[in-house]
Amino acid sequence: MVNADPTADPRPVVTRFAPSPTGFLHIGGARTALFNWLYARGRGGRFLLRIEDTDRARSSPEATAAILKGLSWLGLDWDGDAVSQAAQAPRHAEIAHEMLAAGTAYKCFATQEEIQAFRDAAKAEGRSTLYRSPWRDADPETHPDAPFVIRVKAPLEGETVIRDAVQGDVTIRNDQLDDMVVLRSDGTPVYMLAVVVDDHDMGVTHVIRGDDHLNNAARQLLVYRAMGWEEPVWAHIPLIHGEDGKKLSKRHGALGVEDYVAMGYPAPAMRNYLARLGWSHGDDEFFSTEDALGWFDLTGIGRAPARLDFKKLANLSGQHIAAMETPALLSGLAAWREASGEPPFNAETSSILERALPLARERAKTYPDLLDKSAFALAQRPINPDEKAAKALDDEGRSLVRGLTPHLQNVNWQRTELETAATAFATKKDVGLGKIASPLRSALAGRTATPSVFDMMVVLGREETLARLRDAASSGTDIRDATF
Repeated sequence: MVNADPTADPRPVVTRFAPSPTGFLHIGGARTALFNWLYARGRGGRFLLRIEDTDRARSSPEATAAILKGLSWLGLDWDGDAVSQAAQAPRHAEIAHEMLAAGTAYKCFATQEEIQAFRDAAKAEGRSTLYRSPWRDADPETHPDAPFVIRVKAPLEGETVIRDAVQGDVTIRNDQLDDMVVLRSDGTPVYMLAVVVDDHDMGVTHVIRGDDHLNNAARQLLVYRAMGWEEPVWAHIPLIHGEDGKKLSKRHGALGVEDYVAMGYPAPAMRNYLARLGWSHGDDEFFSTEDALGWFDLTGIGRAPARLDFKKLANLSGQHIAAMETPALLSGLAAWREASGEPPFNAETSSILERALPLARERAKTYPDLLDKSAFALAQRPINPDEKAAKALDDEGRSLVRGLTPHLQNVNWQRTELETAATAFATKKDVGLGKIASPLRSALAGRTATPSVFDMMVVLGREETLARLRDAASSGTDIRDATF
């Protein structure tokens, strides 16, 4: 059965992600998984996971574990257990023999040498090298007692049309399709057969995958039609290219999800960014996962390759960090530390961060950036000013800090009260508030780029703030690096 409208399939939605466990979870694979997850979850459907581990030489348990870990970090949960394709080999072979019995496939006894000889001759004569087996319509009585493969019978005339929800109708002349081998002479199934059988048995209704698989769809349709199975909705999405417009490769840097985890991007930001790589919802750039679940549709996927844009990723990441609640930020920081091989925060550090994060998150782009902007709260006395901050704590700067400190001792420890006291002192000294803020910032954080000095005072508390100011106002202090 061919769906008249590939975007209007009446069946309950079932999608799948089917990675090969030969390495890390590639950023392109992560986006494919996300699109499948969004489409299924947004429609109350099922999202399944299949590990295509038929290449036993290259597959590894470590790669499978890395893929599962990457999906879990992205928050892409799947229904049921992950299915091993290799474990289904007997079922794949069974289907090949069913096609053979039904006459939609046949035994081919041609040897590799015979096939190669045909192709060499065809090439030399300028003919098509598409192999047509002489065994397709041979009388079984003439079959030799020799090894054979099973080939599916492709149509010889007409056209095969792939009704794709992204690419539109893709037409392939049937005289360009060979009688694909579905079962090798040693009885093992080929990948093209395994994929179709697994998708059918798993009830997959929508095959959403990279457009590098588009040509495979025509060959896989041979199996669907030979078995009389209902075809899925096809949706072949463009690949991701680097910022230079070329296919992603090692020269573009981060290729695996694990790289982005290590760089400290929050998972919600990665979901947002990956969703926007090739899909759009009007002019919306920043959105939540809940928004994406409600909005995502195959019609919003473009046909042109998407390009990685690290500036856009950093911008979206910063927006997500600014919007995240403090518990979520603490949890994200802890997960990033663990992924980086760093020890977990102790209770005291977690408590300090809980107070500092609402300030630090406003300008942070990543978790390490967030931690860096929280350094003022985590630093230990006496504060070690950097070169620029030390210049602000010259004789005049220390004098201003020394003069202001007594005015802060008895004020109500709130931002407005602290700012009022500092403003009154600046007026008395006939200097601008900025003239005082600079040495204050250096005294409290040891840096010139920090959150507001008065916000930092509130986070640090009265005792710690006054102690840091007294340290800075005096000379000859010992210096210790901040540790967190």
